[in-house]
Amino acid sequence: MEKVFEATIEKHGRWWVGWVEAVPGANSQGRTLREVQENLKEAVALILEANKELREEKPVRRYKKKILVNM
Repeated sequence: MEKVFEATIEKHGRWWVGWVEAVPGANSQGRTLREVQENLKEAVALILEANKELREEKPVRRYKKKILVNM
């Protein structure tokens, strides 16, 4: 299965730094634009696979609560 994600990539000195906002924790860097793109693909794939495995485990109890955050 293939899915398209939007990545934000910026040049910082000699490094390219990127992240995928839709996938928390998916961030990476590389010396070239191509390298950071490949690193991001790998990061997203690994995170999605880990999340899939966690979803398949049966939780003892799961709660959904709304929280109020003052900003």
